[in-house]
Amino acid sequence: MAKNRSKRYEAAAALVEGEKQYALGEAVETIKKFPAPKFDPTVTLSFKLGVDPRKSDQMVRGSVALPHGTGKSVRVVVFATGDAAKAAEAAGADEVGLEDLIAKIQGGFTDFDTAIATPDAMKEVRKIARVLGPRGLMPNPKTGTVTDDTAAAVNASKAGKIDYKLCKNGNISAAVGKASFSPEQLAENAEALINSIVKAKPASAKGNYIQSITLAASMCPGVALDAAAFTTN
Repeated sequence: MAKNRSKRYEAAAALVEGEKQYALGEAVETIKKFPAPKFDPTVTLSFKLGVDPRKSDQMVRGSVALPHGTGKSVRVVVFATGDAAKAAEAAGADEVGLEDLIAKIQGGFTDFDTAIATPDAMKEVRKIARVLGPRGLMPNPKTGTVTDDTAAAVNASKAGKIDYKLCKNGNISAAVGKASFSPEQLAENAEALINSIVKAKPASAKGNYIQSITLAASMCPGVALDAAAFTTN
C-alpha cells in the first residue's frame, strides 16, 4: 500500500524534477522553496559510497568544521582530570569528569552530542564503549575527540564540528544546517562536508567512490546532487 503523504510533502515533491541531478547551489535553492513547517527543519546530506563496509581498510570516518555551524546547540561531555578537566570546564563543556561521569552514563545518562577524552582517560572510557559506540559517541583520535587539548576540542564541537562514519550499508548521513540558513550558508556547509568525505577516500577503494549524494530537509523529499561534479573516481 502506498504511504500517505502530507499536502506539504506533496507540494515540496512537486518542486523536484524527477530523475534530475542538481548542482549544489540549485539543490539548496530548491530546498529553500519547500513549504515551511511550524519548526525549523534540519538539512542533511546523505552519501552512498562505493566501498565495502565489511573491510576495515575501507572504513570512511572523519570530522569537519562547518563554516556556519549546524544551527543546533551542542552538548559536550569531557572525560578528563586535572588541568585538562579545568580547561574543558573553562571552554564551556557541559559535563566534565572521569569515574563519576562514567558512573553517570552507566546509570543511563546520554543527553549529549559529543564526547571528548584525554588519551590517559581512555582506559576508563572503554568500560562504557558498549554504551557510547552504538550511539556514535565513542571518542576517537581520528575525529579529534581523543586529545590533551580539551579546550580546543570543546570549542570546535560547540562551533559546529561534526563527525561522520560509514554505516554497515555503505552510507554516510550528516546534518549541514537548518532550513532557515541562507542559501550561501547551506551551500558552504554542504561543500565542506563533501570535500571532507572526498579526501577521506580509502586508498584501497576502487571504482566510483561517491555513487550518490542527496540533500534533504526533515520530513521533505530528497534532492539528488550531481555527484560526478565532485568526484568520479
